Amino acid sequence: QVQLVESGGGLVQAGDSLRLSCATSGRTLSSYVMGWFRQAPGKEREFVAARRWRGGDTYYSDSVKGRFTISRDNAKNTVYLQMNSLKPEDTAVYYCAARPSRTVVSDPRRYQYWGQGTQVTVSS
Repeated sequence: QVQLVESGGGLVQAGDSLRLSCATSGRTLSSYVMGWFRQAPGKEREFVAARRWRGGDTYYSDSVKGRFTISRDNAKNTVYLQMNSLKPEDTAVYYCAARPSRTVVSDPRRYQYWGQGTQVTVSS
């Protein structure tokens, strides 16, 4: 079993930065894909970013490319989402997810483990 716990959300102004953390536990995730998703009120959960735990390739949605960066700290078993130049449309609950595969996908239904989410609110 994999446990994921997000933190780092909050209320910021447009143009500010935030770094979300996803602390993992339960098993080694070297063969997993880690993803970040978000869900705004009344909208479906959408893909934000993903990467293989082991491997340098990263993937982003068009709406965050160039502003967000996904990374991981092996020693801390933690995945991060650095969010820069935040916009009001980035407001959502952000979720960390894990998929026991080395194939990166953007469909949230193909991720098996989820954190509880952390709220990010960007004011204009």
